[in-house]
Parts: sequence; C-alpha cells; structure tokens
Amino acid sequence: MAADSSFDIVSKIDHQEVDNALNQAAKEISQRFDFKNTGASISWHGDAGIEVVANAEERAKAVVDVFKEKLIKRHQSLKILDVSEPRQSGREVKIDIDLEEGISQEQAKKVSKLIRDEGPKGVKVQVQGEELRVSSKKRDDLQDVITLVKAQDYDFALQFINYR
Repeated sequence: MAADSSFDIVSKIDHQEVDNALNQAAKEISQRFDFKNTGASISWHGDAGIEVVANAEERAKAVVDVFKEKLIKRHQSLKILDVSEPRQSGREVKIDIDLEEGISQEQAKKVSKLIRDEGPKGVKVQVQGEELRVSSKKRDDLQDVITLVKAQDYDFALQFINYR
C-alpha cells in the first residue's frame, strides 16, 4: 500500500526579499525629486515592523506606495502588510507597517473547512501550530486542493511547501 502524499500550507515571510525591497525603496526615496526636503524615510522598526516618516500625510502614503511596488517586483504578497493609519508626531507624519506571518487558528479553520467541504474526498487536513498539513493517497487530489485554495481570496498570504 502506497504511503500518503502531502504538502503544507503556510504563511511565511521571506525576510531577505522584504529587506531588499525596503532598501530599494529607501534608495529611490532618497534620489527622487518629489521626495526632496520632505523628510521622507522608510526603515525597520524592530524585527517585524517598518516605520515610514514624512512631513506630510500624502508624502508618507507615497512612500508606502513605493515600498509596495518594490515588494510586488520581488514577488511578495501585499497581504503580509498591515498598514496603520497615518498619525501626527510633532511636525512629522508616521505610518507603522507590521509584517504578518503565520496562520491563526481562525484562519486555519476557514481553510480546512473549505478543503473538507469542497475538496476531493479522502483528503485529510491537520492543523499543526501555524500551518496546515494536507494529505491524500492520490497526488492528483492534492493538486486539486492547491488549485481550490489558490482560487479563494483570503486576506492573508499563503504558500504551499514540502510537497511530497
């Protein structure tokens, strides 16, 4: 009897790609004419946070847009970003961006319910911490599950790893 094939559904951030996107955005902001003398900057704020600073709310939002462009070029999902509302801090406007990683229990329940209800029969889903393990005897069923989950528009980023 053949062993079950499986794969994991995770929500992970490629920190190196995010760091590269942030550095590219910072470089572009320092060189662009429309950001001259606006005090605009973007930098890391802790391990999983980014801080945008500018002298006007529109400039701060423009810096966030530049950062989003760089993330897209590096094939990173914008769903990893949790952008806060602009807040006044003295003469500056600041925007905090949190990077969201991992699948919460509630999100895992949504995905596993979808797979159980609409996925092929004989597919098993197990929640393992912040990831889901999907297994089946047929590899074709696993391909169908990946297609099904990709078709959904969740508000969190998903990747499929450890396909075996």
